[in-house]
Parts: sequence; C-alpha cells; structure tokens
Amino acid sequence: MEMVLTPAGLRFAGRLWPCSIGRGGVRADKREGDGATPVGVHRIVGTLYRPDRLPAPAPWALPIRPGDLWSDDVGDAAYNMMVRAPYGGSHETLRRADPLYDIVLLTDWNWPDAEPGRGSAIFLHQQRRPGYPTEGCIAFRRDHLRRIAALALPGTPLIVPEALAG
Repeated sequence: MEMVLTPAGLRFAGRLWPCSIGRGGVRADKREGDGATPVGVHRIVGTLYRPDRLPAPAPWALPIRPGDLWSDDVGDAAYNMMVRAPYGGSHETLRRADPLYDIVLLTDWNWPDAEPGRGSAIFLHQQRRPGYPTEGCIAFRRDHLRRIAALALPGTPLIVPEALAG
C-alpha cells in the first residue's frame, strides 16, 4: 500500500485524504528553509506521538518525550536527526504546546545520511487549519492523521510526483 500525493490530497488506503503541503509548493530541488515539499519516493521510517495527549496510534509508534528535538542545523553532525535538549544548534521542538506534532510520521527525506542544506524533517503531521501551508511537510486533519498513522507501516512509500512541481 503506497501513499501518493495528488492535487486533491493524499491517496492512501483506498481514500483521498485532504492535506496541506509546503508554502513553497512541490519542488524537485528542495533546499533547507524553502518551505517546499520535495519530489520523490520517500518512505515512512517512524511514527512519534504525544503519550500525554493520546494513545499510541500504532504498535510501533514511539513516544515524544520532554526534551526531544529535531536538528535543522546544517553545520551540525546531527543535522536532520532527532536530538535531545540541551542542544545548542538550530532545531525544532517536537513536544510542542500546540497539537501540530501530537502525531508525526517520519519520512526518509535526506535521512539517515543527510546532505547539509538539502532540507530536513519532512513529516506527516496535523494541520493548523484546512489549507494552511506547512514548512514543507504534509499536514492533515487530526482524525485523518490518526487513521493514516494506524494504517501506515514502516517502509510505506510516499510518492510526491514530479508532475506536481511548479
């Protein structure tokens, strides 16, 4: 079972799931900070969740702990990896006050051998509101994301067709 991004949403598990993509659109030449969703065949490599807010969405999901961060510091050896606080480099906090990262499906975009500047952290996560763009990730309604996370398995392909690039 594969996930395929289309102009109308993400096709997966016999459904079309409405979603938001990066403010920079879809790009074949993804760079750190461009806000674009990268073209390619990516794989789901992990699921994280907030155990203080909801049960594990899948048996293989890992809890997001206080102090869990994601490095987006292009000059650090831990670039595009989960790191722990205290961490002096540029990063995203995974345990956020808002619900955006209550469930996070991790992709293998520029991972595990990250090329500095090529872009970090392409996640599937909760949207702020319908149609609101992301920083390059793919975002869904909370109930849709919970269902997608329950159905996706490690290695599930996420296909972002070059035809969507503008």
